[in-house]
Amino acid sequence: MDQITHDVRSSQWLEIITQCQNRPEGTTAKQWMADNGISEKSYYYWLRKFRKQACSQMTETSTAISVGNEISFAEVSISPKQSANIAAFTLENSVEAIRPVAVIKNANISIALTNEISEGLLSRILLEAAHA
Repeated sequence: MDQITHDVRSSQWLEIITQCQNRPEGTTAKQWMADNGISEKSYYYWLRKFRKQACSQMTETSTAISVGNEISFAEVSISPKQSANIAAFTLENSVEAIRPVAVIKNANISIALTNEISEGLLSRILLEAAHA
C-alpha cells in the first residue's frame, strides 16, 4: 500500500472512529457499527493503530523534553530583612510566620511571597520554579 492510499484510508477511518465515539448516548459501539455497516475487526484494527501512533508521539515528546532538561542550581541572594523572615518561617515551620501577600503553588513546590521581595529575586524564583 503506497503512502497516499494509506493516508486516505487513515483519514476515512479516523472519521469513522470519531463518529462512533460521538454516537448517541445509550447506543453501544457494536450496535453503532452494525447500523452503519462497519466491520468490527477493521474498526478495532484502526483504533489500535491510532492509539499506538498517539502513544508513540507522546513518548517521543516526553523523551525529547526529558533529554533537554538537566538539573541545575542557582544561587539566590536575599536581603538581611528577607533572611530574618526565612528564619522565622524555618523556626515556626509555618507560612503564617512571614505573613505572605501571595502564595504560588505547584504540584511539587509552594512559594510564599512578601512585599519585601525584590523584582530581581521574584524573577529568578519564577524562572527556576518553572523548571522544578
